[in-house]
Amino acid sequence: MPIPDVNEKFSGTINTVTIGATSKEGGTRTSTLSIGGDTGRPLAGWEAEFPNAPAFALQITNGALDGWTDEEKKHVGDLAGDLGKWAAQCEEWGADAVCLKLDASHPDDGGRSADECADDVKNVLENTGLPLIIWGIDTAEVDDVVLPKCSQAAAGENCLLASAKEDDYRTLAASCLADGHKLVAESPSDINLAKQVNILLKDVGYPLEDIMMHPTTGALGFGMIYIYSVMERVRNAALNGDKLLQQPVVVNIGEQTGRVKEAKASEDDYPEWGRRDIRAPLWEAVTAVGLLEAGAGMCVLRNPEALVQAREAAGRLMEKS
Repeated sequence: MPIPDVNEKFSGTINTVTIGATSKEGGTRTSTLSIGGDTGRPLAGWEAEFPNAPAFALQITNGALDGWTDEEKKHVGDLAGDLGKWAAQCEEWGADAVCLKLDASHPDDGGRSADECADDVKNVLENTGLPLIIWGIDTAEVDDVVLPKCSQAAAGENCLLASAKEDDYRTLAASCLADGHKLVAESPSDINLAKQVNILLKDVGYPLEDIMMHPTTGALGFGMIYIYSVMERVRNAALNGDKLLQQPVVVNIGEQTGRVKEAKASEDDYPEWGRRDIRAPLWEAVTAVGLLEAGAGMCVLRNPEALVQAREAAGRLMEKS
């Protein structure tokens, strides 16, 4: 008796977004990175096509490491004082992209000027060939000044800039259009708001195919269940033909994991939780894999050990047999 084909088929496909520009494309990157292109449920390699494997970026910052856990700081070490070396090390650690968080532009972290942040962007670009993600600080009056300068500094490199929001999107969209970058559309964990930001960007002339969505996120034990359900609904709508939700998803996991007690508390305080040097990267990796299963296409991490663990787990899950 033949076994019936129970694999699900969908009418929609997740858009493919490529970041990074090589010399042939007018940039200086040694590689590009494509995210998306999925034709089915996340990681379901036995029933759908996934032309691009899940991507992993490592975050660096031009600010202080006050919000970073001890296990993350252990890897960074003296690199925190040299963005160029830190970016180059991310390449050695196996990252697909580098995510520069502009923490130092915040008034509480030094208030680094737009020109100084632009110099930081140039420094990173000069020291790594990886595609670059440039992430603001979620303070409109700062980001609307700093991010355009950083966009200009990286013109032609096809970076990914974050982020455009419902009440603050025009300035960044215009900069990305002028300088040839991709854009992150951020919304607060709501499928309708995610669609609304995409509509607003489309209305000002920004192409839907150049957008990645960031529905915000939480770590395992810190609101992850809710965001999982939102991302799941977004993926289902996209696969069923909603073109306003077919953008690939990026999730910024590293800084969220650092807020969770289980990932940063010492074994002296909680001996039953086991060794922190094992627990901390594993917590970040498990969060990443869980959100990949919900539909994320790229995870921004902090701990290079977590990157290795998450990539290996995702690879096993996507095996066709």
